[in-house]
Formats: sequence, structure tokens, C-alpha cells
Amino acid sequence: MMQALVITRLTFLESMRRRIAVAAFVLGVLFLILYGVGFHFIHKEIVSESGRPNATLIRNQMFNFLTTAGLYAVNFLTIAMGVLISADTLAGEISSGTIQTIASKPLRRPDIVLGKWLGFAALLAIYLLLMAGGVLAIVYFVSGYHVRHVAAGLSLIYLASLLIMSVSLACSSMFSTLATGGIVFGLYGIGFIGGWVEQIGSALKNQTAVNVGILSSLIIPSEAIWKRAAYEVTSTVIRSLGIAAGPFAAVSVPNPAMVIYAVFYVAVMLVIAIRQFSKRDL
Repeated sequence: MMQALVITRLTFLESMRRRIAVAAFVLGVLFLILYGVGFHFIHKEIVSESGRPNATLIRNQMFNFLTTAGLYAVNFLTIAMGVLISADTLAGEISSGTIQTIASKPLRRPDIVLGKWLGFAALLAIYLLLMAGGVLAIVYFVSGYHVRHVAAGLSLIYLASLLIMSVSLACSSMFSTLATGGIVFGLYGIGFIGGWVEQIGSALKNQTAVNVGILSSLIIPSEAIWKRAAYEVTSTVIRSLGIAAGPFAAVSVPNPAMVIYAVFYVAVMLVIAIRQFSKRDL
């Protein structure tokens, strides 16, 4: 385990030095600035109409919607970060021969893969805390509003990013960097479209469409996990009114079994990455 932790530390430091990670953090800051400016002016407009009946109730629902929209963007950015930092790690190092320098040392190959996974997981956790924390802080300091079940929502967003990162690492142990990127984003697209089909089918009460969406969630449950996260942070008023629709919320809410399935999915992808890398001819 100590060997894996050494690789974890090296992977984390190497990722922080790479331009792609630096660019992601810089663009993340720009996103927060843009979100903060936009939320500030929207807040001023909403507050100016506070004389209407039930103004406070309506205002809080709009703040809830805007917060969830910000977290939706954070969810996508964190997933993209997970793919970009991990797609090239094994495939790139194998093609360049760099991996031979590491593999020739007294390190077990499973420790190399596990260490890289832990390093990327740590980087994603920091990125998510900065981005989601920024969105929640902006909303709170400008309006005084905060969403419910923040810990549950952020934990699910983190799970979705770990899931995609694990798929990317597994593919990187078998395919080239470009093929890995194509496969992972293709799978993500299947989950995204399937999620929409399920939501629309649920709204129209079309069970076949709902089943198609569930099937896509079994192929890749990233979108289903986001829908569960959105459900956790959505206000009870919006839920009770049954208007929790759109990309920032869910009509058909994935049950806790899907969360367990996603955790299992992550574990399977990590095992595949370890097995494929262990038997690969370097």
C-alpha cells in the first residue's frame, strides 16, 4: 500500500504541473467570475419585484434553480476534468516508453494503477470543492440562500466524476489516448441522451422511453447519478409542484440502487484497469 501511496503523490504532483490541469483551474475561476456577475444582476432584478404576493417563496425557488444550474455546469466540468487528466496517463506513458522507467522499479503493477487512481481522485475532489464551493458561496453571500442536502448532492457529483475517470483509466490501460477519449465521451453521450429520453418519457408517461433511459443508465450511470444529485438539492416546493423538469432537475428520480450500482461500476472499472495493465506487454 505504501508503494501505491508513493505513486499517488507523484501522480497528484505531475497532474498539477500539467498545462491541462492548470488550464482547467484557470477556466474554472473564469466560470465562477461569470456566474457571480450573472447571479448578482439576476438577484437585483428578482429583489426589485419583492412587492408581489408570495415574493419570498418565488424568489427562493428561482435561487434554487440558479444554484442547481451552476452545479450542473460544475458536474460537467468535473467529469471533463476526470477524462482529460486520466485518458493519457497509461496509454501515453506506454507509447512514449515512460512507463518502463516506473515499471522497472520494485513496484507492483496493481500499485501503479491504484496509485494513479487515488492521485486523480484527490485532484478531482479538490477541483469539485473549489468549483461547487464557489457556486454555493456566491449564491449565499449575494442572496443569503442555500440549497438543501449539500453534502449528499456534492457526494453524488463526485461519484459521477470518479465513475467517468475510472472508465477513462480502464480504457487507457487497453487503448491509445485518442481511442480512450473517443470511447469515454461516446459512453457519456449515451448516458446523457438516455437520461433525456427517460425524463421526457416519464413526463409523457411512456414506459418504453423510460425503459430506454434505464438501459442507458445501466450502460453508463453518470447522467443518472447527476439526476439523483439534482433531486437532492432541489427544493421541496418545486418537488411538490411537480415542475422539477429540465436538465437541472429530474422527473424520473433514480433510486438508491442506482447509486450502489455506480459504486460497483467504479470498482469494476478499477479492477479492469489493474488486470489489463498487469498483463500488458510493455
